[in-house]
Order: sequence, then C-alpha cells, then structure tokens
Amino acid sequence: MIYTDGACSGNPGPGGWGALLEYNGNSKEICGGESETTNNRMELTAAIRSLNELKRPSNVELHTDSTYVKDGITKWMANWKKNGWKTAAKKPVKNKELWEQLDEAIARHTIDWRWVKGHAGNRGNEKADDLANQGMDGFKS
Repeated sequence: MIYTDGACSGNPGPGGWGALLEYNGNSKEICGGESETTNNRMELTAAIRSLNELKRPSNVELHTDSTYVKDGITKWMANWKKNGWKTAAKKPVKNKELWEQLDEAIARHTIDWRWVKGHAGNRGNEKADDLANQGMDGFKS
C-alpha cells in the first residue's frame, strides 16, 4: 500500500511531497520539496517518487487525496496522449512533464488508484500529509 500527499504554502510557493509505503509489515517514509511550486505538482511528484521507489514490478494500492492525480490517471490521460498532450479544449496539458514521468512510473506496475478524503483521520493519509509538510519545511523562508 502507498499513501501519497502534496502540500504548498501559497500556490505557487514553497511545497513538499510525502509518501508512506507499506508492505508485509514493513514501512518506508519518503519526502522532499521545492522552493517554488504548486500543490498539484507536489501531488504528482509524491506519486512518481513513491512508485519509483519500488524495486520490481508490483501490485499496488495507491491512496491519494488528490482528485487531480486520480482523475488524471483514470479518466484524462489516455485522451491527452491520443491528442498530443492537449486537453479537450485543445490547450496544452499543465504539468505535462510530470504526467509523462508518472505514465512511465505506472507502466511497470499494476495499480489500484484509491481516493481518500484528506484530513479525515485516515492514518496513512495523515502520515503522508505530515511527510509532505516535513518536505516543505526546508523551503519556507
């Protein structure tokens, strides 16, 4: 199981991402951040970095509180790719390079995308949120 989250202080502004990876009773926490970013970019980065942590192809249940990430993967990406990374309105897809990185990261795995309500007491999501804020701390002035 993977729980991911992104955080931003201002949007754009300093941001952080975090992920909790759990498997067979073991867990790993990862986080990082950037000085000038957006919440959506940090949500995407959390998913990318967590999937890239996996050493071999895996069946993954990935929990995110970002409808942007979940809907992007499960509803929008196929059409974006078919339309040359353009939206239905013929505009360039925002954060294209991160979507491409996520597309590459998911290709190795079988993923069950799960949306969870943020800040609602879900243990894994709360930990991912803490990690995202920890990742952002080094970039706040």
